[in-house]
Amino acid sequence: MYAPEYPIRTDRLLLRPLEPGDAEAMLAYKSLPDVVRYVPYGTLDLAGIEERIATRWSTTRFEKQDDAVCLAVEERSTGRLVGDVVLFWRSESDRSGEVGYILDPRFGGRGYAAEAVSALLEVGFDGLGLHRITARIDERNSASVRVAERLGFRHEARLVESSWFKEEWTTVLVYALLEQEWRRDGAPRVRDRRPS
Repeated sequence: MYAPEYPIRTDRLLLRPLEPGDAEAMLAYKSLPDVVRYVPYGTLDLAGIEERIATRWSTTRFEKQDDAVCLAVEERSTGRLVGDVVLFWRSESDRSGEVGYILDPRFGGRGYAAEAVSALLEVGFDGLGLHRITARIDERNSASVRVAERLGFRHEARLVESSWFKEEWTTVLVYALLEQEWRRDGAPRVRDRRPS
């Protein structure tokens, strides 16, 4: 079992468990078809977001394989919610995980996604003891590809029309990063661990 210490601080962001009060801010982006196009759910209304915060997005620690921790990404300087990220523990025996991320488009282009995912890498590699973390990305999602590449993920596979997703065949790109690569290449780290 591994329980991260919250909030997780980066230079500009706080990553913390989702709270019921986050629902309104999440509605601003999770209700937009273009924003949720590449995530495994459709647009959400306020009730749908509140239900997910209370159930599937409420996990704050890893107890067993297949657990996932979804965290709010908050701008430190303003306290505004800018998106959310998730780390999945995919295999205990293979020590593997997967990351996912979604940002409010009003906060795009600032490097927040890469900064938040970098914090998840530290949780996965240093905290959970993972050997390998992947990102599975719809080929059309060029912004997500840029985040993975910026963080040093290696493009490993292009799975042509491998997934029936939202009523269409989707080509999936598989990106991966090994713990040794992350340590060797000096990927961005969470720098500020001081309590607020």
